[in-house]
Amino acid sequence: MNLNATILGQTISFILFVWFCMKYVWYPFISIIEKRQKEISDNLVSATHAKTESERANAEALLCLRQARVKAQEIIKQANICRMQIINEAKHEAEKEQSRILSQAREQIIYERKRVTDELRKQISKLVIEGTEKIIEHSINEMIDIDLLNNIINTLSYED
Repeated sequence: MNLNATILGQTISFILFVWFCMKYVWYPFISIIEKRQKEISDNLVSATHAKTESERANAEALLCLRQARVKAQEIIKQANICRMQIINEAKHEAEKEQSRILSQAREQIIYERKRVTDELRKQISKLVIEGTEKIIEHSINEMIDIDLLNNIINTLSYED
């Protein structure tokens, strides 16, 4: 075997192998690699975009949360103001009711006092009349009895 023929055969077969690989293997591999590189770069761009979108959404959520807290504090403040108004109105109504009840009680007391006083006057008058009748029955002198009756009537009149 000749070394030059072997080297020449190997060179030819290597050139054919390289040509075959370049024609049928290299370009499909390159296209697959380029396609994957494009997908990876697109995915990186999408991930970057998603990250910025997520940060923006997070910032909006924080803003909405702050606004909700402010609104909640305002609602609580309004509720406290409303509660104080209701309490003050209830106090005012209670004071009016208290005044009305006290007024009615005073009127009732005055009425009862007058009724009791009238009842006592009637009873005293009856007693005076009974006493007068007894005095008249046992009386010797009419003049003394009349003076005694006038004195009793005057005494009752001054006690009122």
